[in-house]
Amino acid sequence: GGINVILEISVKDILKGLSNYSKDPVFNKALEDASELQKNSQNTYVEDFFTSFEAIKGNQKLASPEIFANRTLSEEVTFDMTDEQVMPIIKKKVDESIVSAFEVLRKRIDKFGVTSPNIQRLGNSGRILVELPGAKDIERVKKLLQSTAQLEFWDVYKGEEMSSFLFKANETLKGLVATKTDAKSDAKVVKDSTTQAEDKIKELTGEVATDSTDVATVNPLGNLMVGGARGPVVASFKAEDKDLVMSYLNKPQVRALLPVDQRYVKFAWGIQPKDSDFVDLYALKGNRDNVPELSGAVITDARQAYNQRSLPSVSMQMNSKGAKIWEEMTGRAYNQQSQIAIVLDNIVYSAPGVTTGAISGGNSEISGSFTLNEAIDLANVLRAGKLPASADIVQADEVGPSLGQEAIDSGMMSFLIALAVVLLWMIVYYGKGGLFADFALLLNILLIFGVLSGLGAVLTLPGLAGIVLTIGMSVDANVLIYERIKEELEKGKGLRESVKDGFGNALSSILDANITTLLTAIILFVFGTGPIKGFATTLIIGIATSLFTAIFITRLLVDWYMNRGKNLTFTTSITRGLLKKVNFDFLGKRKIAYLLSGTLVVLSLISLFTKGLDQGIDFVGGRTYQVRFAQDVSPEEVKGDLLKVFGSAEVKTIGSSHQLKISTKYKVDENSAEADEDVQAKLFQALTPFLPKGMTYEAFKSGSGDKKIGKMLSSKVSPTIADDIKKESLWAVLGSLVVVFLYILLRFKKWQFSLGAVTAVFHDVIIVLGVFSFTYSFMPFTMEIDQAFIAAILTVIGYSLNDTVIIFDRIRETINERGGFKGGKNINYAINSTLSRTLNTSMTTLVVLLAMFIFGTDSLRGMLYAIIVGIVVG
Repeated sequence: GGINVILEISVKDILKGLSNYSKDPVFNKALEDASELQKNSQNTYVEDFFTSFEAIKGNQKLASPEIFANRTLSEEVTFDMTDEQVMPIIKKKVDESIVSAFEVLRKRIDKFGVTSPNIQRLGNSGRILVELPGAKDIERVKKLLQSTAQLEFWDVYKGEEMSSFLFKANETLKGLVATKTDAKSDAKVVKDSTTQAEDKIKELTGEVATDSTDVATVNPLGNLMVGGARGPVVASFKAEDKDLVMSYLNKPQVRALLPVDQRYVKFAWGIQPKDSDFVDLYALKGNRDNVPELSGAVITDARQAYNQRSLPSVSMQMNSKGAKIWEEMTGRAYNQQSQIAIVLDNIVYSAPGVTTGAISGGNSEISGSFTLNEAIDLANVLRAGKLPASADIVQADEVGPSLGQEAIDSGMMSFLIALAVVLLWMIVYYGKGGLFADFALLLNILLIFGVLSGLGAVLTLPGLAGIVLTIGMSVDANVLIYERIKEELEKGKGLRESVKDGFGNALSSILDANITTLLTAIILFVFGTGPIKGFATTLIIGIATSLFTAIFITRLLVDWYMNRGKNLTFTTSITRGLLKKVNFDFLGKRKIAYLLSGTLVVLSLISLFTKGLDQGIDFVGGRTYQVRFAQDVSPEEVKGDLLKVFGSAEVKTIGSSHQLKISTKYKVDENSAEADEDVQAKLFQALTPFLPKGMTYEAFKSGSGDKKIGKMLSSKVSPTIADDIKKESLWAVLGSLVVVFLYILLRFKKWQFSLGAVTAVFHDVIIVLGVFSFTYSFMPFTMEIDQAFIAAILTVIGYSLNDTVIIFDRIRETINERGGFKGGKNINYAINSTLSRTLNTSMTTLVVLLAMFIFGTDSLRGMLYAIIVGIVVG
């Protein structure tokens, strides 16, 4: 279990901060245009911002005092600079901010106490990968990662001081909303009772509504209020109305109603109590620069503590500069009998009054409706420092502990079965030689886990699949060696000479076969992220250790055994003479093969163009949830209820009939924590009729270790990330084909070999895609096109070449031995003479894949199915 996320640091926010939150229309339009460009762009946000600015700037320039030639950047940017001179400075500042964000996140994660955390920057995109295996409380982790920890201290207006403004705002809004063609959509549902609306305004604003008819017809602000002014609270509203209320208050026509001494007021919401649907509104005493008198930059230490009511709180200590300002602020608040708002990430956590005079020494406290863990996390976040900009989760994979344990159990089951089958197969086929290969295989597995442990790598489910796949591939080198030794023995050579020549002559085929797979694994490692990179990592390590154990360890064991005077055999009574003198005319039947392959390729293309593929959220964006129920459920019934809240949804049975995979694109363009929570809450709302009676939302979404019902797993991919994944996947596949072409050209010196190999691989990939297209609608497991599928395609590309390279190697050898190319005879001889090894290598890998497919976890079946089809076709 745990969580794997990609965070995107908002470069837009960084640029706003560098401009000192400029109101310049050209600057802000360029930011919006850059955000649009990013949806289909491979450039960084900064580059798209510069492009957008250049297109609309007119006479404006980046070094304008209204943009970057401000007090924040006064030492680096001067008014006389050109745009070309400013650009590298801004790029450097943005990169510094991202590095700062990375360090802040690393400190937070270190303090969280998760075993084997992994955090790394992804290129220069402003994205940061965070892997936290074993993290139990997923919601807590997400809050920890996304909190910017922007702590501010503001003087605050008394609620009663804003009542007159609220009444005037409500009157103005009546006219604004009345001009809309659909007042309902902008002002919510207007209450029917005239008296009720009139009383509400009187009660909550303390003013008299003069036109009761208008109030009843359109009363935009008053109807949303659920509580009036008290202390520093201006009014209370339903949490679901926050965005609407703030949009009303920030309308230019409404802001114009503020008196001169309140013109810089900054409205902010209070923290929402856990047991309430209401939230308080505060009015902070802003200023022209929109900068707080005191910020979190002065905090030198923060600790979890308990307040006077013995509830969890956070105690803070300021530096000398902060202590002096804090003393001035608290002294002023005491004299004016006002409050100071403590604001974290634009949310007012508390607004205490000062009853004992100015507070010296720089001590302060944040209190609210904290749990103990929330107070601890907040203290850790404040100590780690604030993020320079907001961090949105643009891709996430969450796995609950119980589902994680099930994955371990099924993964180990498939691992042990695959291992047992391969060990037995090698003994049955090669006798005593098979025993040595088995020992080398066991040592290889030990080495793989040892290297992974040494690197501190996280073992993911695809990573475990990579290890299991390596079991099959590990013995391939032994198969090539043993088959070569058998050939040497048939020539009449002695055992020692045959062993020596067998190991020597098989080396080129072994290296070529493994290097082609290694190259595709490296490409997958470069382009993949998260769990898929784990698959590539174990595959790369497995290939390296397989070569070592097969070539060196097996040779040591064979030599040791022969030196003891023992007779060593590489066959058994079952396999002696098997496929020994095959002489099939493969090229003579090539027209039948052309017809069969051509038919399969055409049918595949027809299916791809007419039916298409089932694209997962990795390619289209959205959110996916795996939900388990106490009883069997109908996907159609569940989908009907989901459509009512999401508008569109995909529902599929996964694994068993009491478990569903639900995908939705509802709020797909929103990456905020609030949007994630809203989607999840609506999911629970729609699924409530199918869940056990009395199940709470907290129980549904929690990650308790013994959880068996509710949300077991969730994934999220933003459209921008999905677009990047599509492009990177295409480049990965094309890159693999180009690399394979060049490698074979380098090794065999003829372009015809390269073209033949790449054509064969392309043939295999097309048919795999066609099979997926044709069968995805009725197979009992998920066959979505996602990153795991791309990993499967690259594996097919690499592995399909193994047998091809073995045959090419024999053709080259035959040409050298017989003094030139003899046409079809050479090709037939090469295929027939290597048939035992090509079939054997494919069979060992196929057996391993089938063990994983049958006994492994549901989430990998689509990926394994693709590799199985690829190997069979190849």
